[in-house]
Amino acid sequence: MADKTENTGSNAAEQYVSPLGRLSIMLNKVCEFSLFVSLVVMTVVTAMQIVFRMFFDSLTWSEELTCFLLVLASFLGTAVAFKRGAHISVTILTDHLPPVLKKVAALFAKVVGLLFFIIIVWYGVVLCFAEASQLSPALEISMFWVYMILPVTSIVVIIHLAYEVELILKGKY
Repeated sequence: MADKTENTGSNAAEQYVSPLGRLSIMLNKVCEFSLFVSLVVMTVVTAMQIVFRMFFDSLTWSEELTCFLLVLASFLGTAVAFKRGAHISVTILTDHLPPVLKKVAALFAKVVGLLFFIIIVWYGVVLCFAEASQLSPALEISMFWVYMILPVTSIVVIIHLAYEVELILKGKY
């Protein structure tokens, strides 16, 4: 299901998107743009490293930055894929369920996802503060900022999932 919104009808009342829905849509746009920028920067830095390695002194920080950007892109991609409903799923059982049970199964899956990502946020924050004093070797930035990618993108996924739960409960999913 691509970009699930509540815009199913033609009149203004049916086109209303809840505040949670607007937040989900806005965060997805930010994630998509950030994903694009991180991939472009990763490509440019990698190309620069090749040129500098061949003709000058190699850039000591480029590999580390590229690695951090790859992690960022992976987690941003996860959030975008959740919004688009693009993650792989096995639907052989739910395809054969009556509509009411499909709704219950979808709601159950979303709630389990919410619980999973709440746990990821919690332990991600714990990890951030546990490793805050550690500096990355080349860039010498606190690993707090690198590890913060996990809870921040997980919060975005939680918002997407919460909006999907809202749509299911309103019968618009």
